[in-house]
Amino acid sequence: MKNSVSLVDMDEFDRKILAILGRDGRITYTDLAAQVGLSKTPCQQRVRRLVDSGLITGFRAIVDPAKVGLDHVAFTEVKLSDTREEALRRFNDAVRQIPEVEECHMIASSFDYLLKVRPPDIRRYRIVLGEKISSLPHVASTSTFVAMETILESAR
Repeated sequence: MKNSVSLVDMDEFDRKILAILGRDGRITYTDLAAQVGLSKTPCQQRVRRLVDSGLITGFRAIVDPAKVGLDHVAFTEVKLSDTREEALRRFNDAVRQIPEVEECHMIASSFDYLLKVRPPDIRRYRIVLGEKISSLPHVASTSTFVAMETILESAR
C-alpha cells in the first residue's frame, strides 16, 4: 500500500493557480499570471514547484468517450475470496492491466472493489467481465450496474 501523502505548503496564489489549471490546463502562462495577479515568471515558478512537489501530477486531453465509441459505462462490484495484503496486491497489479477498467476503488462495504469499466458496448463488456475481470486473482463474485446516462462526470 502507498504511504500517506504529505501536504504541500500552499498559499492563495497556489490555490488560484490550481483552480484555474483545473478548469483549463492549456491556459498560457501570460493569461494564468493575469488571472492570478502575478507576473509571468513567478507564476511559471509556482506551477513548476506544484508539479515538482507532486501536487500537479500531469496534464492531459479529456476525450469525449461517445465520439470515440466508448459511451458504454458499467460499474462492477468485485468481492474477493481473500483480502490479506498479498491477495490485495496481486488483484491491484492485475486489474491495472485491463485497459477497459477506467477506475478501480477499494471499498468499505459488503464487496471489496468498485470498478468503472468503459468498453465500446455491452457485448464487449460481457467478454471483459467473463474473461478478464472474473479471472483476476482472488475474485469470488461480481455484480454489474450499467449506466443508462451520465449526468455528471469529473474530468479529474
